[in-house]
Amino acid sequence: MPIAATLTEQLQRYAILFESHPHPYSPSSSARIAQAAHVPGHQLAKAVVLKRSDDSYLVMVLPADHRIQLGRLHLMLNERVGLATETEVRELFHDCDPGALVPTGAAYGIKTLIDRRLLAEPCVFIESGDHQTLLKLPGKEFCRLMASAQPVEAVKHL
Repeated sequence: MPIAATLTEQLQRYAILFESHPHPYSPSSSARIAQAAHVPGHQLAKAVVLKRSDDSYLVMVLPADHRIQLGRLHLMLNERVGLATETEVRELFHDCDPGALVPTGAAYGIKTLIDRRLLAEPCVFIESGDHQTLLKLPGKEFCRLMASAQPVEAVKHL
């Protein structure tokens, strides 16, 4: 699968500079994808889709070697959220392979939260929508792509 159409449109709209970074097919976790692609886990942005109490969704973008602290996120948001189901995720990210979500929730009309650490990285790798290609973005370009995301601190290193 090529780069997800929605992501391609977003990259073109903001004239984001990136390099394609192919890697061996890996449908597993983001941490394993980072290993397969030979990139540091703290520089690979993974997207986790969360369902809110009002049945809307959030995308949390965090380093591949971190996990969400839901309790902390509940306190920050002043509401409880849980993981979206695989079916819900497939419907929301219709042009991505399951498990290869792009971190640009805003492109799909979904409010996005981002771990502050990713915004300070010199370069960030993101999923392209398939299980064989990452996109490498200079840190400034990644920050431009994620400009509408709300920075948070609700993750913990694995």
